[in-house]
Amino acid sequence: MNPEVLVIGAGPAALCIAAALLERGVRVAGVAPSSPEAPWQNTYGIWGPEVDALGMAHLLGHRWSQTSSYFGEELGTEPLVHGIDYGLFDKAALQRHWLSPCQAAGVPWTCAAVVSIEHHDQGSIVMTDQGERLEARLVIDCSGHQTPFLNRPDEGPVAGQAAYGIVGRFSKPPVEPGQFVLMDYRCDHLSEAERRCGPPTFLYAMDFGEGRFFVEETSLALAPAVPYDVLKARLLKRLAHRGVEVLAVEEEEFCLFPMNMPLPDLDQQLLAFGGGATLVHPASGYMVGSLLRRAPALAQAIADGLADANLPSPSLARAAWQALWPLELQRKHALYRFGLEKLMRYPEGELRQFFATFFALPREQWYGFLTNTLSLPALVGAMLRLFSVAPWSVRWGLMQQQGRELPLLLRLIKP
Repeated sequence: MNPEVLVIGAGPAALCIAAALLERGVRVAGVAPSSPEAPWQNTYGIWGPEVDALGMAHLLGHRWSQTSSYFGEELGTEPLVHGIDYGLFDKAALQRHWLSPCQAAGVPWTCAAVVSIEHHDQGSIVMTDQGERLEARLVIDCSGHQTPFLNRPDEGPVAGQAAYGIVGRFSKPPVEPGQFVLMDYRCDHLSEAERRCGPPTFLYAMDFGEGRFFVEETSLALAPAVPYDVLKARLLKRLAHRGVEVLAVEEEEFCLFPMNMPLPDLDQQLLAFGGGATLVHPASGYMVGSLLRRAPALAQAIADGLADANLPSPSLARAAWQALWPLELQRKHALYRFGLEKLMRYPEGELRQFFATFFALPREQWYGFLTNTLSLPALVGAMLRLFSVAPWSVRWGLMQQQGRELPLLLRLIKP
């Protein structure tokens, strides 16, 4: 018997939606070049209240209460304390959480690359590089933002958040014991020319305990993205300036994902979830929280559509897209992209001022902004409040209209 839904991919998005569909009695199969049991390489962070609300705190490998950021120019500047816990998922535990129900249900996973997809009214046919022909009423592409199969409007260069990180041991702690640093934008380790002409980057770092730390040099978003060799050199220079030597590298992390990608065509028959569905938060770069919050509604819409045996597959896909991207979320996405367009133009000094102002907002506003849990009116209110209290240089940057800002604002009216 053919599956009702075929999932392309084997990462967090694929396993998340597969598990949610199985919970609703949907027959699922998967296809990906690698096994869904292959270890995940990247780290996945989430705010404490966010994971608590989802009932998944038991899947955290680490949790910090001492959370802070640095936006001053000098090394001795006091940190801005956030006052909200932050957690890092145990990657293996999170993978097992979603994979176990798939294994219990006997979900078949074809290890092959997809080379073509054909659509018809009764479903879709997926062809692989091994010659397999896989059929289902609905196909969900969870293979990431680089998928060639999704239709998406071309709206110019897509900005990437790039990061190079090290898990390892150091000659002395690169951050305070027990500390999590969301953003360290201090740039006293750079020359005046590097500050003025180079890309703004920040340190994302945390104490894993027992002498192990994770340090990562990150670029918020730029097009083209900052190369890994630049980020690695920046990280090592930052550490050396503080008298920190890398003694042992246990893991290296290379991250690159789109921040301001336009939404896919919501009328196409191929559905998507994860990076290909533009679920990366345009303001923060986070996605796992969004996967966890949005998978249930999407899975329910799919299950409801499948219950109608006469519903054509294009109509099934259209209903699923609308469940994933309702009108309010489309408008919020346009507003976030508008904000990111502004931030990418800020030089290093104004960028630090912006974030210092942002994190001085009431906690419920900046937290809701970063987790995408504010309503549209509340999101607009937070942005207006930030504008009203920001330094003049930050406000001037927000007022300037260049490039894509106006079309993005117009999408608040007509996405």
